[in-house]
Amino acid sequence: MTTPSITVRGLLLDMDGTLVNSDAVVARIWRGWAAEKGLDPDEVLRVAHGRQGHLTMATVLPGRPMEVNYAENRALLAKETADTDGIVPVPGAPAFLAAVRDLPHALVTSASPGLATARMAAAGLRMPQLRVTSEDVSASKPDPEGFLKGAAELGFPAAECAVFEDSAAGIAAGLAAGMPVIGVGPRAPEHRPTLHVPDLEHLRLEPLADGRVRLTATAAGAA
Repeated sequence: MTTPSITVRGLLLDMDGTLVNSDAVVARIWRGWAAEKGLDPDEVLRVAHGRQGHLTMATVLPGRPMEVNYAENRALLAKETADTDGIVPVPGAPAFLAAVRDLPHALVTSASPGLATARMAAAGLRMPQLRVTSEDVSASKPDPEGFLKGAAELGFPAAECAVFEDSAAGIAAGLAAGMPVIGVGPRAPEHRPTLHVPDLEHLRLEPLADGRVRLTATAAGAA
């Protein structure tokens, strides 16, 4: 967190924790799963943020057959998709998405297409036209594949795209992709993003004449 602003051409947006506050649902689903397995719910939640479910299971239950993780994750994913109680937009997200409507941007999420659609709709947020979901990659965050694919879809080099993320896995993925990372929310600072804002109300977005976008953290904030 050494620069007050970032200037880029493309914007790559995580969903959960960055645009959508889904913490209540994530906690309900994963605490329940952890209790069934006799695991520490806090530790499971720490691992779960920003990752595909089967990788969370593989991390906290090492050595368990992956086919079991895949099967259990399908069941949990169905529960998560159906459970939208308590889902709200992150402060500033509606105005931010309105501000970037005509700028190059993409959603890059570890969620499935169905889960992403359900949560964006529950939060009342516009779904970006370009999306990279769990079905579009072979490796989940913290692997940089999703962000690199998003940059390629936008048509820009990785270094000319900014990642918006909240989780350890997501921030690590963005940095591994060679991209500046704007950390959003309370979980982000400890993972050393390039820039940090408490929410999207604390980010100023300035389209420049050459087509680039300047992103600046502010005290009061405005998208």
